[in-house]
Amino acid sequence: MTIYDFNATLEDGTVYSLNKYAGHPIIIVNTATKCGLAPQFEQLEELYQKYQTKGLIILGFPSNQFKQEVDSAHDAAEACRATYGVTFPMHQLVDVNGANTDPLFAYLKEKAPGTMTNAVKWNFTKFLIDKNGQVIERFAPKTSPLKMTEAIESII
Repeated sequence: MTIYDFNATLEDGTVYSLNKYAGHPIIIVNTATKCGLAPQFEQLEELYQKYQTKGLIILGFPSNQFKQEVDSAHDAAEACRATYGVTFPMHQLVDVNGANTDPLFAYLKEKAPGTMTNAVKWNFTKFLIDKNGQVIERFAPKTSPLKMTEAIESII
């Protein structure tokens, strides 16, 4: 099993298979526009602009499980674009923990568990996926996206 076995839903409600990104390195991140870590959007966008021509995809999944997101995926995506200049794909709001955990995030947590628990502890947990759809590393919420550069370059 790989991430290519999952579907995702864009902010506008369009459902697609992650298989469309087969052969690309990917960063999957749970986001929240009202979080103190939201300035990470700028660094994520910087990585996207730097490595997009080499195939890097960044996928943002807003979540309100930590009570720091607006009420709709559309509003979250608009805030990301207007405030932080985000151009990478944003998705519908998802649960990253609990009984209603999005299947993609359940898989990500299983393949790259956290240090003490399988839970996503906060917004901006980042998962790095290789070109074969395998989860290779999990980065903590407070880890600057720019500190992922070496890991990204190793799989591009």
